[in-house]
Amino acid sequence: MMGGGTAVDFSPLLPWAALIPLFALAAAGILVALVRRARGTAWRALGLAALALALLNPALVQEDREPIRDVAVLVVDESPSQNIGERRARTERALADLQERLSRFPDLEVRIVRTGGAEGGVGGAIEETRLFEVLDNAMADLPRRRMAGAVFITDGQVHDVPGGGKGLEDLGPIHTLLTGEHDEADRRLAVVRAPSFGLVGRPVTVTVRVEDMPGSQSPDAVVNIRQDGGAPRPFRVPVGRDVPLEFNLEHGGQNVLEMEVAAAPQELTLANNRAAVVISGVRDRLRVLLVSGEPHAGERTWRNLLKADPGVDLVHFTILRPPEKQDGTPIRELSLIAFPIRELFEIKLDEFDLIIFDRYRRRGVLPQLYLSNIASYVENGGALLEAGGPTFSTAMSLFRTPLGAVLPGEPTGEVIERPFKPSVTELGRRHPVTAGLPGDVPAGAPQGQEPSWGRWFRQTDVTPLQGSVVMEGADQRPLMILNRVGEGRVAQIASDQIWLWSRGYEGGGPQAELLRRLAHWLMKEPELEENDLRAKVEGNRITIERRSLEPDPRSVELTSPSDEVRGVDLVEDGNGLATAAVLATEPGIYRVSDGERTALAVVGAVNPPELADVRTTGEPMAPAARASGGGVHWLADGDVDVRRTRPDRDQTGSNWIGLRANGDYVVTGVSEASLLPAGLVVLLVVGALLAAWRREGR
Repeated sequence: MMGGGTAVDFSPLLPWAALIPLFALAAAGILVALVRRARGTAWRALGLAALALALLNPALVQEDREPIRDVAVLVVDESPSQNIGERRARTERALADLQERLSRFPDLEVRIVRTGGAEGGVGGAIEETRLFEVLDNAMADLPRRRMAGAVFITDGQVHDVPGGGKGLEDLGPIHTLLTGEHDEADRRLAVVRAPSFGLVGRPVTVTVRVEDMPGSQSPDAVVNIRQDGGAPRPFRVPVGRDVPLEFNLEHGGQNVLEMEVAAAPQELTLANNRAAVVISGVRDRLRVLLVSGEPHAGERTWRNLLKADPGVDLVHFTILRPPEKQDGTPIRELSLIAFPIRELFEIKLDEFDLIIFDRYRRRGVLPQLYLSNIASYVENGGALLEAGGPTFSTAMSLFRTPLGAVLPGEPTGEVIERPFKPSVTELGRRHPVTAGLPGDVPAGAPQGQEPSWGRWFRQTDVTPLQGSVVMEGADQRPLMILNRVGEGRVAQIASDQIWLWSRGYEGGGPQAELLRRLAHWLMKEPELEENDLRAKVEGNRITIERRSLEPDPRSVELTSPSDEVRGVDLVEDGNGLATAAVLATEPGIYRVSDGERTALAVVGAVNPPELADVRTTGEPMAPAARASGGGVHWLADGDVDVRRTRPDRDQTGSNWIGLRANGDYVVTGVSEASLLPAGLVVLLVVGALLAAWRREGR
């Protein structure tokens, strides 16, 4: 719609620097004439005025104007707290009503933005509601003079309101329509203090607090706590007080504590009745017992590798002088340390995390009873690594002792002594200990391509009785076998030449990485589990990983904090790892299950602001309303009318909200007409001078 405007414009014919002295001189002359009471002064003044007006060159200017539509922004809160009760439905009804009412104003443009969801809308934050950030994005291309105002449809839990409403004065009125009910009550569980890591086997303390809002609904409450998805343990805690709870970390890596408080008589949501803490378990020191049966080239490699790790407490014995050696050397001349057999293999055996036998053979040093103790130690949860030399194929082999019950490979009696390159088996490419080793043949490589690492020259031939063969040597014979025995684990390397890799022979090989993974697998570190389901969290993205030794086409079930269940398909990479990524739409504990295993993912902060207080309130938005002239209204009290208002008038009332009518426009055309034509000016000036002359002549 086009409009117009009329105004008088002056375009002086001379610069003001010249006009002002002339006007002053004329005014002085008229003033002198008035003082002397000279005849014809009025006519002279009229002539000079006409001449002065002509010099100012007045013109009538007519503008063709096109009005600019104002813009109103409707900000819709879609944060998780909006799912409570009737808030979501009330929000959509209010939005539809506003759209219908605002469509009646032809000079108003309406923009609708949504926030709070992870997958849609402008905002993706799920830990807190950031409505003003979304409003800023919606107005990024608008000059402030076009802003009619903004309407927030929310439960009032907004976490980015500018302090004191600063900077909101020129945005137009900011109104808030609250979607909840008056006098709501709720209970929540908060984690006051929790460590980020702790020592395995040592207690850690987590301090929790149960809060009833607005007031206590009961004197105490029951908090059920699960550790890594285990059976719940109930704790009765007082409401409104900090309560320390103590737990033992059972393993290294991620330990998840799930906590849930029983519902109160009045509850808005149970989402904030749950909390989770992720504590990284670290081992104080890894106690390793290394027993070398005899000095050899690889002994120093084992020792250097283990001593280089500051987290390893190594006890190393090398058997230099077996009991059967009788060479007549006087006892006083022997400087060897007696092997503390009883202390190591009877009294303190359970204190070791890993026992390594390096080229050990039966020589009467360890009685059968102590070897039987080691077998029991493994079955009860210990870890054993056996790296055998040529004597493993003889009658002096450890396999001919009680340890044979836990060793996965039986010697055939043959020792292969020719060059070969260790290779990872098909099963080994799916096992986390050997999958993706540096230098190995990549997946999809041409048939016959060999690893880039160096060769070994000796291997003991063994027959695998149980366990998983993850590496092969000469003629595809088993080189490394991994097995679970009872509660413990055993690894067997059928060669004593892994040290060639550490020496860099023919380019070396990934000895350090292989043995590091092997030790972690033996120590039951979660990241090295060969059949495992894990969930990792980065921001609001959950990455689901399932590792398995056999292809597994099954999908997994993802359960959200609000108990919504959905299926997720995993994509296999061909190396035993299947993955999928999903976006979390709310903070809290997500549970992933494939029917056999369960993994937990904790999304968001320990105490996310979004769930800290889910009651509907107008207090957070009150500063914005005061600074901008807007209002806060409850949808539960009835419909709210919408009006267009002048900038200098009130913008809100008891049951209505106003959107500012700025009246801005753009000029599309201009026409100009002079108010004093030249002929008229000459006529006025000459006429006035003649009249003055005539008056003076009388």
